Amino acid sequence: MAKETSPELPALGRRLRAERERRGWGRRTMARHLLDHIDDRQKPSHVTVAGYIKNWEAGEVRITDPRYRAAYAAALGIPEDELFALPNVPVSPPGTAMEGLPPGTVMESHTPGLWDDEMRRRAVLELLAAVTAGQAVPSDALETIFTGVERVLGARTDVDEWERVVAEYDHLVSVRPVGSLINDMATDVAAVGRILDRPLPPAVSAGMLRVSAGLSGLLAAQFEDVGQRQAARMTWSMARRAADASGDRALRVWVRSKEASMARWSDRPPAVAAELADEAVHIAGGTPCRGLAQAHAVQASLAARRGDVAGANEALQALEEVTEQGGGQRYLHLNEAYVHTLTHDRRAGAALSRALDLSRPGTVGRKELDLIQAMGLVREREINAGLQHALTTVQGGPLPASGFHIVGHILHDLPPSARTLPAARELRALTAAV
Repeated sequence: MAKETSPELPALGRRLRAERERRGWGRRTMARHLLDHIDDRQKPSHVTVAGYIKNWEAGEVRITDPRYRAAYAAALGIPEDELFALPNVPVSPPGTAMEGLPPGTVMESHTPGLWDDEMRRRAVLELLAAVTAGQAVPSDALETIFTGVERVLGARTDVDEWERVVAEYDHLVSVRPVGSLINDMATDVAAVGRILDRPLPPAVSAGMLRVSAGLSGLLAAQFEDVGQRQAARMTWSMARRAADASGDRALRVWVRSKEASMARWSDRPPAVAAELADEAVHIAGGTPCRGLAQAHAVQASLAARRGDVAGANEALQALEEVTEQGGGQRYLHLNEAYVHTLTHDRRAGAALSRALDLSRPGTVGRKELDLIQAMGLVREREINAGLQHALTTVQGGPLPASGFHIVGHILHDLPPSARTLPAARELRALTAAV
């Protein structure tokens, strides 16, 4: 669809949008109604038609296909001739600003017209209704409310504000229930994508690519936690590409090490996690950063699992050196506790105690530590205590991918005589996704 500048199109677009919003429909809902009135097996998806609707309502494209004109009339219950009638613009008298312009020309004004006022009023009512009902706020309503602001601000983008959003999500993922932030994150990823679609100064573009990479990495990890592997793979790919395009080395390291960390808890081959961690270490080039610490933690875990005690200790030493320069003591001690428990190292108990002292109850990290403690109890043949501690943790709320993996260790380590215990059967049933 080629864009047009025909003068009557903006007025028609406002009419179509007002009729849609009067019925409380978003663009995708409108698209579904249109498609319901189009008898064609080759008709596009509702997502595609929602894109058409956005252009039509913006006054950028004329609706030339008679199928859509008829579908609009049927869906809205308005005769087609009446719905698509050209605006009746009076002839301008001599000496006015409209003199000499083609008939039907609509002059843009900074003062909202009646249509704009009505649309904003309805959008506010829609927003209040959603909030009162405890439902998600419709994005179309917010777009309508902020239309005038966007016109004034134009293409100005506050990169710092977006980076604060990423930092907030980074904190929330450790204290909110697993998967609970997916919708919010996906909405913000889409918003960042729309910003990147605009022409931006190089510095702003690089900043928003950083934001996109950070948000996408956190979103991909949430997808991993809820078992959405295909969505996670696509989102990881986008995060890596955005990080690389941003030119931010620390971010490139973090995205790869984060994916490696999630891969070590999933059913992906260990070689995938190892390759990502090694790549992160290579990109870091010895420069301490959060992602480098994460990469060394993955290397230590993988070495411990395959019985390479020397390799595991070497990676833990590298993790400790990075941590000393950049903080993150809780993360260090958590990984020490996990690795030492796997390798039957007596230092596991001390590392676990230090990590627990630095962890808040109810956080994702605390769940991991509680399960590591249960794993240690089972390995020390305190079977009943270990199973009960694991059950209490699992029953306390949704588990992250790491939690499922550690439960797998616990069940695997049970002696044959203990695998039929009621607590073992219940733990296996509660974590059937392991």
